[in-house]
Amino acid sequence: METFNLLLVTDTHYFASKLGCRGEAYREFMRFEQKCFAETQSINNAAFALLNETELADTVLIAGDLSFNGEKESHLEFLELLKNLKAHGKRVFVITAGHDFNDHPFAFDETGRLEPEGTKREELFDLYYDYGFSDAIAVDRASLSYVAQLAPGLRLLALNNDGNASVGHTYPARQIEWILRQTKKAREEGQTMIAMNHYPLLPGVPLFSLLGNEVVMKNADFITTMLADEGVHLCFTGHMHNMAINEKITEKGNRFYDVCTGSLIGHPAGMRLVSFSDGYKTAEIRTLPIPAFDWDFGGLTQEEYLQRQFDSMITEMLTAMRDDPTRFLNKIGMKNASDGVKNIVARIGARVNSITVGEVCRLARVSCDDSIRDLLFKDLARDLVRHAFEGDMPYVKGTPEYDAVMGVIGRFSPILKNVKINGKSADLYDMIEKTIGKYGLSDTVATLTLC
Repeated sequence: METFNLLLVTDTHYFASKLGCRGEAYREFMRFEQKCFAETQSINNAAFALLNETELADTVLIAGDLSFNGEKESHLEFLELLKNLKAHGKRVFVITAGHDFNDHPFAFDETGRLEPEGTKREELFDLYYDYGFSDAIAVDRASLSYVAQLAPGLRLLALNNDGNASVGHTYPARQIEWILRQTKKAREEGQTMIAMNHYPLLPGVPLFSLLGNEVVMKNADFITTMLADEGVHLCFTGHMHNMAINEKITEKGNRFYDVCTGSLIGHPAGMRLVSFSDGYKTAEIRTLPIPAFDWDFGGLTQEEYLQRQFDSMITEMLTAMRDDPTRFLNKIGMKNASDGVKNIVARIGARVNSITVGEVCRLARVSCDDSIRDLLFKDLARDLVRHAFEGDMPYVKGTPEYDAVMGVIGRFSPILKNVKINGKSADLYDMIEKTIGKYGLSDTVATLTLC
């Protein structure tokens, strides 16, 4: 059987620049943002120009969060990009997600925050009908999910669960019944089925699993087991804006892979080329950089420019611990924190922003390599977070950073190796080790066995 290729993009977050992305309020908003805002139109235009002309694949999948925050004008302009993509002979399959509907989206100009026209969830089916639904062989309109034939013998299960946000992003019983009917039909008809779902089903790095349903879909363990045992061994996800390829094996011995791809408009930005072979039993994943886009990078390279925005987000969060603990706590979901908690956060923040890695190691009575002794701890923390999003985390055994971090963590290993998380025993020491260093499958280039 010939190889079948597809290109995967997610979290395009297109924003119509004419709505407004300038002024002091805009700059204040961007202090805590990973993704670009004013640049999104330029980035998308460049990416779609490449997708129009590439000969790598004729099929394009886009895994949700198409608009920046549900602005109607952003959708209308983004649809022109999709229309042009189809005019160049590409087949296009999208799902929508939480950023695609909003009664109160926002923009900025010199006067402050603006509120452009929003989009209701009920409008999305008609808006994106020609980019998945019109070619579907099965549609679940209530959930905005569908099944499409990508190639002879290969089907896409395009899943959406953003209508259920009030109880956490998961599939209600009615949608699960629909999914099971589609997977059964695929098996009976000798079809290989893969899936696309906006929310990750496996955590990008182990520590992400501690951060709640916004990071990994609610009931993900049940969902991944169900899909794998039903014959769906591969799912493309987004939402977290990180690059990750992770694997799970069910009790029945069935494999499940979650291929999470970073946002198109923020570091680590990229696209995936997926090549199927061996009767769809093998999928090769390659990560492609986004093309050059038209912008003034202020003397930086494009990659340095995008990374600076990511790093600034982390640095601003750490600085806010010290200088603005209320805002810091709001950003991490603790809006009702007491004054006592705010004072504690401020004191911790003051120390975090001044202490060096060498001082941390000295306090824990562990050795520290001279190459990182004078590095500020907050700079190491920034790098740890960025690497977790980039994938293929570099701090494996034998690196100075590994020795320092795990040496300090090791002082608490008797406690960390057996903690209760959501009522289940977990080895937090192991989770930290596998978050700072990547072991197993690469997050950027991998060959997956789908059986």
